[in-house]
Amino acid sequence: METAGYGLIETLRVREGRIPFLERHLARLATSTTALGLPRPAQDPASLLRPFAGTEDAVLRLEVCDARASLTVRELPPLSPPAVITASEPHQPYLHKTTLRDCFADAAREAEIAEADDALLVTHDGAVAEGTVWSVFWWEAGRLRTPALALGVLPGIGRARVIALAKQVEEGRYPREALQGRSLFLTNAVRGVVPLASLDGAAVALDPRTSELARRFWPEG
Repeated sequence: METAGYGLIETLRVREGRIPFLERHLARLATSTTALGLPRPAQDPASLLRPFAGTEDAVLRLEVCDARASLTVRELPPLSPPAVITASEPHQPYLHKTTLRDCFADAAREAEIAEADDALLVTHDGAVAEGTVWSVFWWEAGRLRTPALALGVLPGIGRARVIALAKQVEEGRYPREALQGRSLFLTNAVRGVVPLASLDGAAVALDPRTSELARRFWPEG
């Protein structure tokens, strides 16, 4: 493949003077670099990230492109429950966190136009996929469910953390209608676990198990 101008992204949280999932981010970056046949950066990404571990809460965006690693620092995004719409833009497979994010950018613009906070994408055939920058979970009949990786969703670090904490999670192909009346939450390695306030204008009820997962999400020490 043509690799010029094509790169990988890792977005990391600095929280209470630590980068909680640093090693997982670096491992995913290395795996994707190898899988996609991209050149490794001349500078070790860890050397860019670790000096920020002792800073205040922030978001670090690491981009590796054309054998160069660059880092930008951002403020935290809103952590309050978002109002979410279902995007008309269909989901495209996103197995690696690359800079090719057109479908997510289009969905985010659609949400902004609709005066919503964010958007959920579904596949061409109507299966629930993922949000613009997050994985989605919901409670159903006492179980936690989430779209399967086989749908082409990103193997998110927040997603993996929730699955490890919840232990019993059903991963599968679910139609958008399966979310009707469910208690949903989003997760990623920046926000942690955040319940949805609404989906397509319908209020989402908060499940106390979501609050418990949110409390346990960030590793201690």
